[in-house]
Amino acid sequence: MRPKVIFLDAAGTLFGVRGSVGQVYGRLASRCGVEVSAEALNRAFFESFKASAPACFPGAEPAEIPQQEFQWWLTVARNSFEGAGVLNQFANFDSFFAELYDHFATAEPWFVYPDVRPALERWQQQGIQLGVLSNFDSRLRPVLRALDLAEFFTSVTVSTEVGAAKPDAQIFAAALQKHDCSAEAALHIGDSYKEDWLGATRAGLRGVWLNRDEPRPGEEGCPSASQLLELAF
Repeated sequence: MRPKVIFLDAAGTLFGVRGSVGQVYGRLASRCGVEVSAEALNRAFFESFKASAPACFPGAEPAEIPQQEFQWWLTVARNSFEGAGVLNQFANFDSFFAELYDHFATAEPWFVYPDVRPALERWQQQGIQLGVLSNFDSRLRPVLRALDLAEFFTSVTVSTEVGAAKPDAQIFAAALQKHDCSAEAALHIGDSYKEDWLGATRAGLRGVWLNRDEPRPGEEGCPSASQLLELAF
């Protein structure tokens, strides 16, 4: 059945990091005279990211959210450079991080997967509504504009603004409400089995697990694809 709405995850589904997070962090750090192995920094980043609480701020006033997003990522980045053993080499880490944070709101550190635009164009021509549903933050909107993807989407739902992160059903409900759509009439696509497929299906949506880098067999009953163009309605 053709869905009324297709929701897509952002990073890892629509676009990815050029090289690795460690390479981007390291490249900007070198401008401050801090030299660090991209591999060590990448490992430290993912350890820091996984150890962090979800990026959502229940009960926060809308005006407070941008600063809370900034502080959340400041902690992740600080722990990453500390884990890589070079935090003490920065003369002013907070100043460096402000530049790093703004950098990830631009197109420069990202690339769009080659199957994304053809798939979005096909679905748009079929009259399917499209939305982004992501555990990102408010920088997602300028990133989508910078990557020339914003025009495809009639909604953008991010965890920091909803106060709940995937796989919590609350963020899926918030996205559905923007389209006046029932869960049964929507499909969600993302690269995380737990956050995207399991979260979506438990919230009543149909789901597809996108396995881009290392195609794996889906769990039992879990539809999977290696690229968006495999999905036809």
